[in-house]
Amino acid sequence: MTSKQRWVDEMKQIDTNELTTATEVFPTFYAEDLTKGGNQARILLNGQVYSLRITRAGKLILTK
Repeated sequence: MTSKQRWVDEMKQIDTNELTTATEVFPTFYAEDLTKGGNQARILLNGQVYSLRITRAGKLILTK
């Protein structure tokens, strides 16, 4: 099992009952779902295209 797979498994085990009130107010997505298992996705906002990338270190980068 790779470290990314292990991290994904750990994130999926989070008990949603333990989320803070602020988190419950906003939609929550797994980054891997947005990237469909890859490491990059495009996000559209007001006619602008943004790029969301998951780095090898497991960090997120959002660029215009």
